[in-house]
Amino acid sequence: MKSAVFYGRHDLRVEESPMPQLGPQDVLIQVKACGVCGTDVHIYEGDKGAAQVTPPTILGHEFSGLVVQVGEQVTNCQVGDRVCVDPNCYCGSCAPCRNGTAHFCEHMTGYGTTVNGGFAEYCAVNQRQVYKLGENTTYAQGAMTEPVACCLHGIDLCHIQPGHQVVVIGGGMIGLLMLQLARQAGAAKVALIEPVAAKRETGLQLGADVCIDPVNEDVAERLAREGFSWVNTVIECVGRTETIQQAIQIAGPKAVVMMFGLTKPDDELPIKPFEVFQKELEITASFINPYTQARALALIDSSRLDVSSMVCPPCGLDRLEAILADPQLRTRGKYIICPEM
Repeated sequence: MKSAVFYGRHDLRVEESPMPQLGPQDVLIQVKACGVCGTDVHIYEGDKGAAQVTPPTILGHEFSGLVVQVGEQVTNCQVGDRVCVDPNCYCGSCAPCRNGTAHFCEHMTGYGTTVNGGFAEYCAVNQRQVYKLGENTTYAQGAMTEPVACCLHGIDLCHIQPGHQVVVIGGGMIGLLMLQLARQAGAAKVALIEPVAAKRETGLQLGADVCIDPVNEDVAERLAREGFSWVNTVIECVGRTETIQQAIQIAGPKAVVMMFGLTKPDDELPIKPFEVFQKELEITASFINPYTQARALALIDSSRLDVSSMVCPPCGLDRLEAILADPQLRTRGKYIICPEM
């Protein structure tokens, strides 16, 4: 089968790989769509993502496809089903799994990180990780289920209440999902801070009350002018220390500052503890997607969440390395890889 194999920093090769072997509880999926995630970029750059990658590995953890074969013990799906995949498979036996925090599983299997994933024509996945797509969900939308699931976990930790004021920093795919989810959680006012004009325009279309250019505008002054008198939640979706600092500065008293963007592993954050103390801030983060995949799929299938406006035209595997290597390409939006192209 055709696949994109990661061999190490800046070394991704599109080549022929053996077809996956199915265990008795495995499902063979013909991959129809696989999203390019910021985590994939970190891995390509030689950094650790949510899990440690040991090359050679087929990356890709946001994927959907068609079930073409099932193991003899599979009971929850059948050949011909359209499905998406939760890439994080927990062992169920370690201390975190037995204490309600399975996303910190000590023996986690990660499709597209610790084992082969969706940047290939086929992928074998344990049946526990397979979710059927709704009738209204396309394969490209199904590939967005995992990032939406991660965003849902983050939104849950933000404790947004009806009437709150929310600021989202970063108008990439994750930021645009977050502003929609904040609105659905009951936020009365949502602002988006984003330097790229096209992304600000998309943010307005998706429900932002105001979109601010941090390069050419005074962010604090603009927020005040737009009536953001008490910012209850700031969601940082960039993964840079300077934007996390900005989030702390923007936050109002008793606010939640959500560090959602993935920084480099060795980044260090200079903060003023007195500022945190004085405003009694809650600074938190969100790790992967524990038990939110089904909710994400339901939201997408209901059409209450737009997961398409930020997506670029689909590409084949041959374009993947260029996308991972070129930040200018990635400013255009979310890329979906279709291995059969």
